[in-house]
Amino acid sequence: MNQADHYTYRVSWSPEDGEYVGTCAEIPSLSWLAKTPAAALTGIGRTVAEVVADMHASGEPVPAPLAEKTYSGEFRVRIPPQLHRALALEAAEQGISLNRLASAKLAA
Repeated sequence: MNQADHYTYRVSWSPEDGEYVGTCAEIPSLSWLAKTPAAALTGIGRTVAEVVADMHASGEPVPAPLAEKTYSGEFRVRIPPQLHRALALEAAEQGISLNRLASAKLAA
């Protein structure tokens, strides 16, 4: 299995460069510019595969693919007390928990 095949890739237009840029979420320091989206994706894929192979060879830790990570469904967010109060009131008025209200707002 090629671990680089499991990474998260994105191709977008770069107005500054006048080309498409391919990036990898797990290794954000890498990018690849190309004239077409397909070439940008191919280029970043090859670059990541080479970097991952070098990391393995030198004993460096290799980032785990995001697609293979598990998530608990919990994370902490700090907000101003006034916003906390307003959200708690909104949740109470809707008859739902603050967690459900926050989840719905994040999903929107």
